[in-house]
Amino acid sequence: MFENLSGKFQDVLKKLRGHGRITEGNVEGALNEVRLALLEADVNYKVVKEFVAAVREKALGAEVLASLSPDQHFVKIVHDEMTRMMGSTAQELNLARKPPVPVMLVGLQGSGKTTTCGKLALQLQKMKRRPYLVPADVYRPAAIEQLKVLGRQLEIPVFDSRSDADPVAICREAIRYAELNGYDTVLLDTAGRLHIDAPLMEELARIKAATDPGDILLVADAMTGQDAVNVAKAFHEKLHLTGVVLTKMDGDARGGAALSIRAVTGAPVKFVGTGEKAEALEPFHPDRMASRILGMGDILTFVEKAQEQVDEKQAKELERKLRKAEFTLEDFRDQLLRLRKMGSMEEILGMIPGLGGKMKELKGAAPDEAELKKVVAIIDSMTAQERRNAKVLNGSRRKRIAAGSGTTVQDVNRLMKNFQQAEEMIKRMSKGGKRGMGRNLPFFR
Repeated sequence: MFENLSGKFQDVLKKLRGHGRITEGNVEGALNEVRLALLEADVNYKVVKEFVAAVREKALGAEVLASLSPDQHFVKIVHDEMTRMMGSTAQELNLARKPPVPVMLVGLQGSGKTTTCGKLALQLQKMKRRPYLVPADVYRPAAIEQLKVLGRQLEIPVFDSRSDADPVAICREAIRYAELNGYDTVLLDTAGRLHIDAPLMEELARIKAATDPGDILLVADAMTGQDAVNVAKAFHEKLHLTGVVLTKMDGDARGGAALSIRAVTGAPVKFVGTGEKAEALEPFHPDRMASRILGMGDILTFVEKAQEQVDEKQAKELERKLRKAEFTLEDFRDQLLRLRKMGSMEEILGMIPGLGGKMKELKGAAPDEAELKKVVAIIDSMTAQERRNAKVLNGSRRKRIAAGSGTTVQDVNRLMKNFQQAEEMIKRMSKGGKRGMGRNLPFFR
């Protein structure tokens, strides 16, 4: 999402590096470009004005003017102000009260509210909580059934709502049922509209009064840019939101909503949706997001994602195989599958320091989702013997594998060439006495 904005910030910093010292002149030039970059990213104009003024004041301080590294000082100032603009620190759900704790999800139709409800339930399970899903949208066709299907897929219990029931009564009964059955967090999937109207707000206000939620989370589509900010402002004025969930952050939006929403509404962004998969919901960390935008990467999130995919026992076994040069095609496939679970290649590369502003150049070099699927299909079409001993793959076997995986012999040959190169690299590292290789490779953690 922030590809263009990140690239423009990198251009500004390159120009600053060409100056021996930071001066009022080159600061003003840099700030003009920063202002344009933020406005083009659809950041609210009042937020941009305040942001630029704050950066200017700090950048022209005596300590910075005397500095011999203007770009470094400027980056720190911009990073700190951008972090402050987005809320300074990550905001957790308000769950520190007697269970069950109701959490209201509100928003317009099409924002991804019902899907987010399921994703949030998975997040709560990771926190060792027992979530309970409640479909309270009795107006949209099949809305109740949609959440029930999602609950079955995720193996999370769903209240048996009826479309002819009152939404307030549904929520009240569901909370009572959750209390009797040991569920500690109740996610209320409320109704939406195509636009904000009085009946919608009245119903949501009645649900709020009846359930006393720990959180009221607005689910907003980040692709709508400033419209998402305007919607958040309207909902906040009526319901006093405790947080926002921005969906479709992996799309082509310019990022203005993520940068503006906290400053305009006062409601912090608590989560961001980064894809269609059920696991594609992340806590929002303002400091980490600022680092990504400035091309500084996000190693903490990268490591957290990696640690979710491999436990300590798997890591030690992989380390042993790497040290003994016993890395097989099966291991190769397993690591690719774990890498896919971490997110898109573009998202992963954007977390690596120095690559945030170079996504355009990297797009051609990084394997896309289709290429990864092809590699996995090829390896899955091999016999167990072939996966564990690639040396037996002669011409006829490669032809059979290509036919079985729906690829070409050239695709199989390309994979084997890449795997052989990886094997050679692993052997050289082993001979060099590299201990702890598995742990030092981030996605093997």
